[in-house]
Amino acid sequence: MSEIIDAVEDLKLIVFQLVDKEYAIPVHQVRSIEKLEHITRVPRTASYVKGVINLRGVVTPIIDLRSRFDLPVSEPTDSSRVIIAGLEDKEVGLIVDAANDVLDVARESIEPSPEVVGVVEAEYIGGVVKQDKRLLIVLHLDKILQSI
Repeated sequence: MSEIIDAVEDLKLIVFQLVDKEYAIPVHQVRSIEKLEHITRVPRTASYVKGVINLRGVVTPIIDLRSRFDLPVSEPTDSSRVIIAGLEDKEVGLIVDAANDVLDVARESIEPSPEVVGVVEAEYIGGVVKQDKRLLIVLHLDKILQSI
């Protein structure tokens, strides 16, 4: 499990949708949630880097998480959002299908990620939360931001 998750008793998570799964990242890593706006393409970047936006005077790279996780790519909808997230000096926008809600999760309810063979996003998973009938995949933001 991540040191970030281990450091606190309770954790607030931003929950978002990609295809038919719910993912989450700790709220302290989220700067804002924005509607999708015009993205300026940047030549010779990785396929999952859609370009950059000018957000309140800050040029922010935008990553399509569907593309990053090798999920089927689709056109943005009215519910598509950009989660502006950051770690230390890196800030990035993550395109998601929808930002669902904010949950308080007890630290002990976060289980280590299961050993699943052949799952592309497995290296990005920091843990799994089972809450009621929901299964949330908690992401390692630092792993997603590597090589950007």
